[in-house]
Amino acid sequence: MVQDKKLHIEAFSQEAFSVLADARHLKQADTLFSEHQLKAFYAKMFAARLLNERWLKLQRMGKSSFVAEFRGHEGIQIAAALALRSGLDWLAPYYRDTGMVYAFGMTAEEIFGQFMGSSLDPNKARQMPCHPSVKRLNIFTPISAIAAHLPPAVGIAMSLRYKKQAGVVLASFGDGATSEGDWHAALNLAGVQKVPIIFLCQNNRYAISVPLHKQTASSSIAIKAQSYGINGYHVDGMDILASYLLMQQAIEEAEAGQPVLIEAVVDRFGSHSSADDDLRYRTKEEKGWWLERDPLLRLKNYLKRRNYWNETWEGQLKEQLETELSKTLKNIEAAPPVPKAWLFEDVFADLSPHLREQAQELGLKL
Repeated sequence: MVQDKKLHIEAFSQEAFSVLADARHLKQADTLFSEHQLKAFYAKMFAARLLNERWLKLQRMGKSSFVAEFRGHEGIQIAAALALRSGLDWLAPYYRDTGMVYAFGMTAEEIFGQFMGSSLDPNKARQMPCHPSVKRLNIFTPISAIAAHLPPAVGIAMSLRYKKQAGVVLASFGDGATSEGDWHAALNLAGVQKVPIIFLCQNNRYAISVPLHKQTASSSIAIKAQSYGINGYHVDGMDILASYLLMQQAIEEAEAGQPVLIEAVVDRFGSHSSADDDLRYRTKEEKGWWLERDPLLRLKNYLKRRNYWNETWEGQLKEQLETELSKTLKNIEAAPPVPKAWLFEDVFADLSPHLREQAQELGLKL
């Protein structure tokens, strides 16, 4: 946990809150985090980066049809997941949140099972790739329709309050979602009802290929929170330490009945998806500028400065993680085929006549 003291972060600040100023210079952090916690942050981000790289290889091998990379988003995603409390809080992610759900407790086998449409997918191989979720962790299923998961996330928060249960809901999305009606409806309802929810915008400044200035005339996403009577925060989402501190404060505020909107400024190092080429609308110079702010690099340099990092430790970490990933993929390849009966389960309590007819055509007796 945070050591010695906590910072109070002001809402509606014009400047994004940051602890690690960039890959070389520091502002503050030495008294706030222990060596164990810093190394745990790094290990989770490192693991998420390896997971993303393996995804790309598998997609190019034809093992999956689609990849939504999250390289560059690891700082805010890992921070958010580690600040949340497993078994208590709820997570409503979007399709780029795989690093977040991994750090929140989904196993690599569950994530890759979903990515590859395997029978090891806890959601029965029904969603397109990069839509991982699992009931045991209170992770709501990502929805491909942009922002459509946000009103249901408010509903979950309303349920928590109605039942007088502890916990908060974290609803995550990209900047493009803020141009959708569902986004505004969700924030408006949350502000009126004062429910325990945190809206997390991972602002990588491109809704596929549309730059942020063509989406909104507002000076920031965070400032929009004023319209709904909730607190808005602006954070450097590529700084895991700043992101973690803000998430802790946001959880406290949300539990006290004050919904929160966080704008985390990030960059996606890859294209929007495997079906996109971002060099058609971004320059190499722009991409290079953001790569220098790599969340993994920034934390590594900080660990080096505090003598917490060395090549041997990282090498052992990489070997362990790659061994686990290889074992995971072998298990998925060896898993039995997806049962045809899954097509008909969890649709209706009693199968409709046309679904029963379809099941019979497949030789199923349901």
